[in-house]
Amino acid sequence: MTIRNFEDLPLTPDVMKGIEELGFTELFPIQAQAIIPLLEGKDVIGQAQTGTGKTAAFGIPMVERINPNNKKVQGLVLAPTRELAIQVATRISRFSKYTKLKVLPVYGGESINKQIRALQRGVHIVVGTPGRTIDHLKRGTLNLSSTKVVVLDEADRMLDMGFIDDIQYILSKVPTDRQLSLFSATIDDSVMNVCHRYMKNPEKVLVSKDEIALEQLNQYYMVVNSRNKIDYLLKMLQTSNVGKAIIFCNTRRGTDWLARKLRANRYSAEPMHAGFTQAQRERVTQAFRNGQFDFLIATDVAARGLDIQGITHIINFDVPVEAPVYFHRIGRTARNGGEGTAITLVGYGEIPDLNKIKNLTNTNIEELESTNPQYC
Repeated sequence: MTIRNFEDLPLTPDVMKGIEELGFTELFPIQAQAIIPLLEGKDVIGQAQTGTGKTAAFGIPMVERINPNNKKVQGLVLAPTRELAIQVATRISRFSKYTKLKVLPVYGGESINKQIRALQRGVHIVVGTPGRTIDHLKRGTLNLSSTKVVVLDEADRMLDMGFIDDIQYILSKVPTDRQLSLFSATIDDSVMNVCHRYMKNPEKVLVSKDEIALEQLNQYYMVVNSRNKIDYLLKMLQTSNVGKAIIFCNTRRGTDWLARKLRANRYSAEPMHAGFTQAQRERVTQAFRNGQFDFLIATDVAARGLDIQGITHIINFDVPVEAPVYFHRIGRTARNGGEGTAITLVGYGEIPDLNKIKNLTNTNIEELESTNPQYC
């Protein structure tokens, strides 16, 4: 039998009630392929672009496999950033609304005592960043001896951010007979090394090249003179019905400069980059989510893991040097089945970087004619 809908899955009534309340009916491809093996207790390697339903793909089986009567930590999700940890914990809480499971995000930038008190009261699933998870382990406030389901979410980014030693330490504190699944937008050698070391006969759920970019996302690029990029951007904002957008730059300096330029042209824009404190990032993110400004100018590190509804456009003011980063960026729009548009401004010197991106996907990235803005 081909599984296309959530009602086709062998889920308990309490879990189905939470899913139906969220309005979920049809399965995304990653869900259709990963949920059954995970329910069966198999290790899984899942390749999925952010925004394609991967949290449900690993979160629903985790909720199904945990005993609500045992108040020890039975499920663990590791995520690269505070924002993603909060987002994943929130979604798992929604799936498990009627199961009496307690889900707790643990991350830096928040009082550890608040998290300690929650752990003492009893938590079934912890969703944590590696650093804060280790902090709790070393304090003795987190015990993973009863953990039977572990997920590494956005594994490629965790490895890029240098968390490999932290991941190894955390996995050493989990029973060897646990189930381990790993989800990543890209599966490279570093990710596969983790799989080979810690997984047992994993089931591979890998998207093909033409599925890496979301089908419902319209992708365009425009080759321009790099010195005139700001002129092309301003013209685009005037004529292309750009409602709410994240505009990506490769550097902190470029982010600050572009935000100033847009504000000087009476656009509501705010920068966000790795030079911001966690509290500053949180304030900017919340203001953007609440509609207090229209354009978030961000570097990749700052925007990683953001899940904000209503983003109509992703604009790459700078082409990312690493091709896989492009797909992380455009995954900020067209979330959960919606539509979106990605536009990349390509300087003549950035054409080789654009070609690397094109080689990673068979979906169409359409070229727009670049007309001198003053004659548009």
